[in-house]
Amino acid sequence: MNEDFDKKPRGRRTEDERFLASREAAFVHTDTWRVLRIMGEFVEGFEELAALGPAVTIFGSARVGEKDSMYRSARDLGKALGEAGFSVITGGGPGIMEAGNRGAMEVGAKSVGLGIELPFEAGINEYADTAIMFRYFFVRKTMFVKYAQAFVIFPGGFGTMDELFEALTLIQTGKVRNFPIILFGAEYWRGLLEWLTTSMAGEGKISSADLELVTITDSIEETLAEITDSSKLRAAEEKEAREKTRRAVEED
Repeated sequence: MNEDFDKKPRGRRTEDERFLASREAAFVHTDTWRVLRIMGEFVEGFEELAALGPAVTIFGSARVGEKDSMYRSARDLGKALGEAGFSVITGGGPGIMEAGNRGAMEVGAKSVGLGIELPFEAGINEYADTAIMFRYFFVRKTMFVKYAQAFVIFPGGFGTMDELFEALTLIQTGKVRNFPIILFGAEYWRGLLEWLTTSMAGEGKISSADLELVTITDSIEETLAEITDSSKLRAAEEKEAREKTRRAVEED
């Protein structure tokens, strides 16, 4: 499987590539219309996912097969989340994403795949009963964060790291709150955590408190417990906010 990914055959240019690379004069007349396409992707995502309910996003490598221990763990987690009343969202691809969708579908939970147009990959795995394809990464990322209550990050590559650090940035800057980020697979993530501690925090680039934004575990039970506890806290805070609004309206 790795050989297929490493070859990365060049296909037609994706919309992201055209959008980011276009500098020639001809695009002066097309970028405005491209904005409408971007708006259309947001609208489609909002319409499809608005009624999704509590959900968790699972990220991880597309380059693992069914015999990989992380595939099995992601599948088991998908089942556990589904049984606990959560929908499962993934990037819709193979590997860890397929496993998470598969586990959710096997227990009758909502299984969502948010795919991305790439020159060397196509389609969404067969275990996603709600499938949406995006042309633009930034639209897709918005859907991951907007409709999930937690991220579980399995071992993966650049794409997985991208999602991890974007989520950390959103939490660090206060854009989202009560949003667990769980790194599943302690052995894989240990080196990264050591670097964050000794280099990034050690040189003052982040605070020691920032290191507490992630949890590292090998346990399905621990993962589920953290997500469930956070979900209850989030629900309580939302209830309190609605009550404050009600009281304010009555006082007026």
